[in-house]
Amino acid sequence: MSSSLVLSIVIYVYGFAFIFYTSSAIFSKKEITKVGTILSYIALSGNILGFALRWIESYDKGYGHIPLSNLYESLVFFALVIAILYLYLEYRHKKYIISIICSLFCLICMLYASFQTADAIRPLLPALKSNWLTIHVLTCFLGYSGFAVAFALSVLLIMKNALPEKIVKFTEAEIDDLTHQMVSFGFIFLTLGIITGAVWANSAWGSYWTWDPKENWSLITWFVYLAFLHLRFMKGWHGRRLAIVSIIGFLAVMFTYFGVNYLPGLHSYGN
Repeated sequence: MSSSLVLSIVIYVYGFAFIFYTSSAIFSKKEITKVGTILSYIALSGNILGFALRWIESYDKGYGHIPLSNLYESLVFFALVIAILYLYLEYRHKKYIISIICSLFCLICMLYASFQTADAIRPLLPALKSNWLTIHVLTCFLGYSGFAVAFALSVLLIMKNALPEKIVKFTEAEIDDLTHQMVSFGFIFLTLGIITGAVWANSAWGSYWTWDPKENWSLITWFVYLAFLHLRFMKGWHGRRLAIVSIIGFLAVMFTYFGVNYLPGLHSYGN
């Protein structure tokens, strides 16, 4: 069984999980929710299996590297971590509204990955042949995934008054606290990602910082989330005002992830 086949099946499972979660919110049926949860665990298991198989396939081809070297592989891993985070929140709080948004995120990531033409396993570029690649990319995408869940929570907080209470179930304070937790999680790992990226850049190109577009936008993203934490702890911001900052931060994440691939720079191989 190939990784491509497994990951293709995973797309459909995430899709059905999203449908069942949405249906459970509309019809308020716990039985439908349980099906969505089961499908999410199946999708996550398939996501992990597909990622592992692709890693094994890279060794079979004689390249032997973690599958995080192109946009296709990073999207697969992005969906994987988002799924882990939203299933953790679902298990911890026994509330499922956030799973609707996050399962949709996973579906979009996997669908977008399936449209990538440059999805073949290839040997790494010389600059990528480093253990720092694994550490740098893993930490960055752990950070991105935390920010993605925080974005989902922020959207939920802003829309809360427009949604029936039986669907949302979270209080505004609960959503606010969870958003802060996910931003803190993401901020820690983004910080580690920037630091490890600087070390990697020095070993690969002889400079810790080259003002590459991806580096610049990573720093901009870092400052947006630093502002989020500053406004919460030092200025006492909560609720919708802080949710807007979280949304702005995630827009910066998306440009850092996708937008800079269309700009010339040392990270242009990412697409």
